[in-house]
Amino acid sequence: MGALNGRNPSTVLDGLYGVQLGDRPSQPAQTEDEALRTTTTVVESSACEHHKSGTTQQRLLIRRVWQQIPSCLKPIHCTITCDKHAGETIANVVTSLPFIVLGLQTPRKNLNTAIYANSLVGVGVASSLYHSSKGEIRKFLRWADYTMIATTTLCLSRALSNENPRLLMTASALLLPFQPLMVSAVHTGLMEVSFARRASIEPELRMAHNLHKMSSLLGGALFIADDCFPETPYIHAAWHLAAAIGIGTCNKLLE
Repeated sequence: MGALNGRNPSTVLDGLYGVQLGDRPSQPAQTEDEALRTTTTVVESSACEHHKSGTTQQRLLIRRVWQQIPSCLKPIHCTITCDKHAGETIANVVTSLPFIVLGLQTPRKNLNTAIYANSLVGVGVASSLYHSSKGEIRKFLRWADYTMIATTTLCLSRALSNENPRLLMTASALLLPFQPLMVSAVHTGLMEVSFARRASIEPELRMAHNLHKMSSLLGGALFIADDCFPETPYIHAAWHLAAAIGIGTCNKLLE
């Protein structure tokens, strides 16, 4: 026992079951500057991760809220690709010009008819800009094209009659940016009823009404075909012409 007490404990246990008790090399102490830099790096890294986590959570929250919004309140998403080559683009732009001409020729007897006439010019301009556009802005211009068409139907409905319910007109105006196709359908239907009623009592409108019915049926068929057969060229340009004829006949109601 005395011999053991006189020996260095590290030499006694050294090698026992792989135990090594040799002196470890001492680590150099960090200076204050190095310690400060290390702490700052850790804090900045933690703040950066917290910011990224917060941004990700915000995006997920916005996406979740967007998914819960009813489809009737979401902006239109169009997938029609009707400018597949230069020839079709030119045809679509050229067939947009009649709307501008019709707007300039529309009778401007009062404020409502003047607004309707200007909206027709806006349809021609919006359509021309859309069909001649490229890149990301094309998506916005497609929405603007549909919204301008819906605005024209709303203005025509107001120009033909001041008896439409105020609630309907207000709701239509509020839905314009979100559901232009629905607004177009509602006010086109009101116009068709008004046109048919007046043609039944005014013989001079019957020929215009018959032409209007034919152009409307043709335009509706072309509009559906444009969506069902997107690879078929020049359908959209043909729809422009049919729609222009139908609008031209509506001007008879304002004379």
